[in-house]
Amino acid sequence: MSYCSYIESLSGDKKEWHKHYHDHHYGFPIHDDNELFGRLILEINQAGLSWETILKKEASFRQAYDNFHVERIASYATKDRERLLNDAGIIRNRLKINAAIENAATLLSLQKEFGSFDQWLERHHPRTKEEWVKLFKKTFRFTGGEIVNEFLTSIGYLPGAHDETCPIYQEILKQKPAWTAK
Repeated sequence: MSYCSYIESLSGDKKEWHKHYHDHHYGFPIHDDNELFGRLILEINQAGLSWETILKKEASFRQAYDNFHVERIASYATKDRERLLNDAGIIRNRLKINAAIENAATLLSLQKEFGSFDQWLERHHPRTKEEWVKLFKKTFRFTGGEIVNEFLTSIGYLPGAHDETCPIYQEILKQKPAWTAK
């Protein structure tokens, strides 16, 4: 069985962290709004850091951000921002923390208008990467080209998560990711 060349190039603990994410999460469609938002939070926090750092801190992020519950995050007040800034288990960056809270409020508006974040994404599909980036930059905070690309690739909206020879690629195709839907 030939996995993606990136996974094959890793070894030890690094390989284990990445392989678990690769085999069970990367590129698979997500339809739950809280989980979609959680993935966006993780991708925003990865900016300037390694993905391995984020993988190691994912459980801490989940705990710090109320299991990525959009409504709760949107209601965070000053004390919550301070709590997050003092939480050594996550990335303590004021801009990223503020973006998560403000993006949660934006997401509530999208849910009201479109029914869900998932439906908002579906409503705008298909788009090129460049069109997605423009839409995300207009809609959300702290969402540049790489963040948007990785977010959409990681949830099955853009292709490229796996080599076509990777067995996980075939598993994802069975779940009909957005980029295969016509």
